Amino acid sequence: MLKGKTVLLGVTGSIAAYKTAYLASALKKLNADVHVLMTRNATNFINPITFETLTGNKCLVDTFDRNFEFSVEHVSLAKKADAVMIAPASANVIGKLAHGIADDMLTTTVMACTRCGKLIAPAMNTNMFENPVVQDNLEILRKYGYQVISPAVGYLACGDTGAGKMPEPELLLEYILQEIAFEKDMTGLKVLVTAGPTQEAIDPVRYITNHSTGKMGYAIARISARRGADVTLVTGPSALKPPEFVNVIPVKSAKDMFDAVTGIAKEQDIIIKAAAVADYRPKHVSGEKMKKQDGALALEMERTDDILAYLGEHKSADQFLCGFAMETENLLENSRKKLAKKHLDMIVANSLRVEGAGFGGDTNVVTIITDREEVSLGKMSKEETASHLLDKILELRKEKA
Repeated sequence: MLKGKTVLLGVTGSIAAYKTAYLASALKKLNADVHVLMTRNATNFINPITFETLTGNKCLVDTFDRNFEFSVEHVSLAKKADAVMIAPASANVIGKLAHGIADDMLTTTVMACTRCGKLIAPAMNTNMFENPVVQDNLEILRKYGYQVISPAVGYLACGDTGAGKMPEPELLLEYILQEIAFEKDMTGLKVLVTAGPTQEAIDPVRYITNHSTGKMGYAIARISARRGADVTLVTGPSALKPPEFVNVIPVKSAKDMFDAVTGIAKEQDIIIKAAAVADYRPKHVSGEKMKKQDGALALEMERTDDILAYLGEHKSADQFLCGFAMETENLLENSRKKLAKKHLDMIVANSLRVEGAGFGGDTNVVTIITDREEVSLGKMSKEETASHLLDKILELRKEKA
């Protein structure tokens, strides 16, 4: 995902420095070229050799290290960088950067990074973090284009509890991916994605649902955000962690999802309906738990609101509507019928009978269907699938315009 990208990691004197080793390793696994710059104080918390082993690059501490080829190292690194993240960022280094002080390899290099994204993850005692001087310095950095990542709240190394913990490496990685993983070719677009199952109550204890996990819809929402879109995700119950940088609206029933989607559909440029919405719900919902009885139980069912049909009937001329079709037979024929009946611009079809497709897995095998073509995608991760779907949507929107 980050092949060809160069990431600079700045590490300052904080007990949280060990977390940056996990971040460096994660970036390397995504094929990024990772360079770590440490302050002298940081080397008291973690050895530079750790970062050299993880990244395959020399860890830089001394501005005047003469072991390099003849080049101004801080400038050459700054020119290569696609993103620089200082994590953990101490109050001292935050103050230096805010006021243009460059007196070591880290601050000198960051000062030369004028063309890439710059991210700061403060980590310090709560009282230090909340000090007006530190807050003013962070505001200055924001004014100069730095993105400040809010620290986590919790138990600190000093024994206090409060704001000041460096966020976990997984979250810091999300910020870097959001910054550089994709070109921002969806900037300015509003995208609505639905995901997951719905739950239709039988009584206060039981409900009817399906096997959807939400993975495909969550992947679409995540990749849309990384490409610069303003994304809203309406999701049924899911065990997945909500994607970062996305407005998430949780719902339970088909009626909840219908209300949430139709309430904001008009303002969307692209709507992608990946949720597995129940077609039927119990006509009568018991207010008390239904007791087990001898003999069979029959539930009278009624149709739920057809969200996709409503969206197709009410979409504007410049709005793009994409649906999903999960089939067990006659995949292309049934999907084409759905495409026409629901006035869709595109439908994504997959079959439970195909290995690597369907609910719950990390891969998918889909066919993109429009009124004039069918494009089959091979087995790939759901994030790769999402990226291909978005490529096609942008292509079709451009033709439509």
